[in-house]
Amino acid sequence: MKVSGAFCGLVFVILVVSTSEAALSCSDVIKDLRPCVSYLVSGSGKPPGACCSGAKALASAASTSEDKKAACNCIKSTAKSITINSQLAQALPGNCGITLPVSISPNADCSK
Repeated sequence: MKVSGAFCGLVFVILVVSTSEAALSCSDVIKDLRPCVSYLVSGSGKPPGACCSGAKALASAASTSEDKKAACNCIKSTAKSITINSQLAQALPGNCGITLPVSISPNADCSK
C-alpha cells in the first residue's frame, strides 16, 4: 500500500476534528507529519512523542474544508514513493489520543 492513499486518509480524518483558525500550507503539513514517517514505515508499538505532537498540531491547524483538502493533496503529492504499514496508520490517531469520528481509509477522496 502506498503512503499516498493511507497517509492522506490519516490526515483527512485527523483534520475533520479541527477547530483552529490557522491557515494551512503544504510545508506545515510536511513539518508536522515528518516525525511519523519512519514509525509508519517500520515502527511498532506506540508512535514516538514527536509524531503524536505533530499529528495533534496538524489536527488543530486546519480551519476550513479547503485547508483539509489542501493537506490531503499535499501528502498525496509528496509521499508517493513511501510504503507504509496501513494498520499503523489506522491506529495512529487512537495511539496518539486523538478521537476521530471516522476511520482512516487508504481510499480517502481528497476532494471531499
